[in-house]
Amino acid sequence: MNDLLHTRWFPIVLLVCSNVFMTFAWYGHLKHKNVPLWTAIFASWGIAFFEYCLMVPANRYGHSSYSATELKIIQEVVTLVVFSGFVFFFLGEKLKWNHFAAFLCILAAVAFTFLPDGFHAKRPIDTLNNVNPTEKTE
Repeated sequence: MNDLLHTRWFPIVLLVCSNVFMTFAWYGHLKHKNVPLWTAIFASWGIAFFEYCLMVPANRYGHSSYSATELKIIQEVVTLVVFSGFVFFFLGEKLKWNHFAAFLCILAAVAFTFLPDGFHAKRPIDTLNNVNPTEKTE
């Protein structure tokens, strides 16, 4: 089990599971509009508890392999994938071309987040100031 906790995939699996709970907590009541609002709120809070039981460990274990920024970007992609499936299969809504275009923009953000350290381009101002953007300053 200890090896599983140290893999880069375990936090992502936890993020997927937590997002399933989160999506149902936030949007599941839309299919049950006849239920009083206060009941939907308390039911959503009850479901969200399980989301937190998975999200907190996902971030705690994930931070040993990913930065906080990388974890957040991964979480956003997972959220969009889970939400898209939820909207289509549970709520019966259709996804349109612009939804897919927006999703591609999010994937571009992921690509930029995970660029290798040496990939940073030099800005013209860095050349003038003799600065290397890949060097860390104290």
